[in-house]
Amino acid sequence: MKKREKEEIRNMSDAELENLLRESEKQLFTLRFNKKVAPIDNPLRIRLLRRKIAFIKTIMRQRKGREISVKE
Repeated sequence: MKKREKEEIRNMSDAELENLLRESEKQLFTLRFNKKVAPIDNPLRIRLLRRKIAFIKTIMRQRKGREISVKE
């Protein structure tokens, strides 16, 4: 992912992050399914999507960690 895309993800609200996560996971499922049926044009997209999902989950986890420490 490019720096600009990472910054955009960091600046999203929690609800937007959840929606983006769901959409990305659907895309990943579709890509994996299509890969089993027939060769896909760009297999690198699977890796990029996995990394994007991991980054989104990391941001969400960091925000939860901050909420917990602030409440205490």
